[in-house]
Amino acid sequence: MEYQHGGDIYSNQVKWDFSANVNPLGMPEDVKEAVRRSAEESGCYPDSQCRKLVQSLAAYHQVQEEMILCGNGAADLIFQIAFALKPKTGLVMAPTFSEYAQALAAAESQVMFFPLKEEEGFAVNLVSLKGWVEEKIDEGNKPEIFFLCNPNNPTGLFLPAEELNSLAEFLEEKKIRLILDECFVDFLENPEEVSLIPYLREFPHLVILKAFTKLYAMAGLRLGYMLTADQVLLEKIWKTRQPWPVSTPAQMAGLAALSQEEYRCRTKEMIRDGRRQLAAGLSQLGFFVFPSQGNYLFFRDQRKGIQEGALYRSCLKRGLLIRSCGNYPGLDGSYYRVCVKGKEENQILLSLLAEAVSEPFPSGQKEEG
Repeated sequence: MEYQHGGDIYSNQVKWDFSANVNPLGMPEDVKEAVRRSAEESGCYPDSQCRKLVQSLAAYHQVQEEMILCGNGAADLIFQIAFALKPKTGLVMAPTFSEYAQALAAAESQVMFFPLKEEEGFAVNLVSLKGWVEEKIDEGNKPEIFFLCNPNNPTGLFLPAEELNSLAEFLEEKKIRLILDECFVDFLENPEEVSLIPYLREFPHLVILKAFTKLYAMAGLRLGYMLTADQVLLEKIWKTRQPWPVSTPAQMAGLAALSQEEYRCRTKEMIRDGRRQLAAGLSQLGFFVFPSQGNYLFFRDQRKGIQEGALYRSCLKRGLLIRSCGNYPGLDGSYYRVCVKGKEENQILLSLLAEAVSEPFPSGQKEEG
C-alpha cells in the first residue's frame, strides 16, 4: 500500500527530511527524561482514562476535565469519531489532510468535497462555503459532519476566530457537526486569537482536535486529544474504542510537555524567522509560494514542460525528502510542501533545491514548444 503522508524515511534513503511538519527544536529534554522514567512504570497497564494528563490538559486549556478525551494521536481520534457517529455523509475540504476522508470512507460514509480554488490562493471563502452547504441541503444531501483543518494542511492558511465563530454558528443552526482540527494552531503567532476552545460551551456539537505530535516533536510516541462539550459523543466513543488507547510513555511525555513554556516561545520565534527565510528562498528559485502561517510552506513548481513529481525525484536522489502533494484531492504533482526548520537546515534545503531545479531535463521529458 502506498504511503500517503510525509515522514516516510523507512522506504527511502534520506539524509534530510523536510516532508514531516515536526518541531525543528526536537523533543524537549524534560520530555525525553519522562519517557526514560516511564520504563519503570510500563510493566503495568496504562491508565485507560489518562487521569493525570486529562487533569493537566484541563488546567492548561481552562476547560472542565469531562470535556477531554485522549487518544493514540489525532489520527486515532479522527477514526474513532467517524466510527462512533457513522454519518451518512461527511464534508471535507479539497485539498486538506487525507485522513478525514479515509476515516469517513472506512465508516462507510459518503465523502463530499468542497473545492478550494487556486485563484483564491486555496483560502476558505466563507460565503461560497455557506452557499454550497445550503445548496446541498436543498438537494436533500446535507452533510452530517464537517472536518475542518485550521490552519489547513497543506496550505498553512487559517480562518481567524471571528470567521470560525460565524461558521460554527451556521453549522450549529443547520445541525451539522464541526470537527475542528487545531493541531497546527500553536505554531501561529497568536494562537489564542484563532482557537475555538473558549467557545466549546457555546457550540455543543463542536469537537476540537489537538496533538502533541508536531509541536513537541513527539510523532513516534503518538499522543492526541479531543475537546468537546458533547457528553453523548464521548460516551459513544468510549463504547467503541479499545481499553488502553494511550501508552504509559506517551502519557508521561504529555505531562512533561505541558510545562515547556520557554520551549513553545522559542519554537514560535524559530518558525517565524525560518518561514520568512524559506519563503524568500523558494521564490528566488522560481517557485510560487503560498502565504502559509504554519510551520510548513506550500508551493508550486511552475517550470514549463516538467513532468509531475520531477522535483520530488530530483530531491530524493540528493537524500532530500519533501512532501509531494499530488495525492491531495484537488492538487497534482506540481505542488509540494516543506517543513520549516532552523536557519542552517533551511539553507541546506534551498541549496539542494537549487541543484534540483538546475538539473537538465532527461531526454524526452521536456514538451515540444
